[in-house]
Amino acid sequence: MDKATLKFHDVVPGGIISLRIWHYDGWTELVLAAVEGDSSKLSCLGVAEDSFYRTTNSQHFDDKQWKRWISQRAFMALYVASHRGHSEAVQYLLEHGANCQGRSPVGRTPLHVAAAMSRLDCISLLLKYGASINDRDAKGETPMSLACRLNCSQSRRRMFLFHWTVKLGTKDPMDPVVNKAFQRVKAGFGSEKENKT
Repeated sequence: MDKATLKFHDVVPGGIISLRIWHYDGWTELVLAAVEGDSSKLSCLGVAEDSFYRTTNSQHFDDKQWKRWISQRAFMALYVASHRGHSEAVQYLLEHGANCQGRSPVGRTPLHVAAAMSRLDCISLLLKYGASINDRDAKGETPMSLACRLNCSQSRRRMFLFHWTVKLGTKDPMDPVVNKAFQRVKAGFGSEKENKT
């Protein structure tokens, strides 16, 4: 009502935002399918290059415009599904080419919102497909710093464990070195006295 846009607001866990979605080009249906986490609906709504989905507007696109339009739709669906914690939809979108490194107008990635909402399965999927815990948004926050600020300790732990698993070159999270690092995170990095020594 006050002409503000989402870029003036922060991610608030548990918050409810009412949106008016542009109803042309099937965006309403796409957002609803992502909110519901319905992969079968998403598959019919133009989120993959092999989709037959067309709208009055998109049927006039050349190949380059078509690919950009599909990419935007896939990213938006991934962002919403990650926020809502719909891991099956996130998996489907990532397998069909959604860009987990894409950014919202304020620089947020799907990993930012998954971390802010403690969507652990989505965090794991996004990291597996190349999302970075070091991507900064327009305010300079990374998914890790956002999880810290919002006290999302499980998100921090999941990202930390994945980071060290990759850094140490192991695929097994039960590797003794990774497991020891994870136990330190789980324990809050030990007591303050222990950390000074």
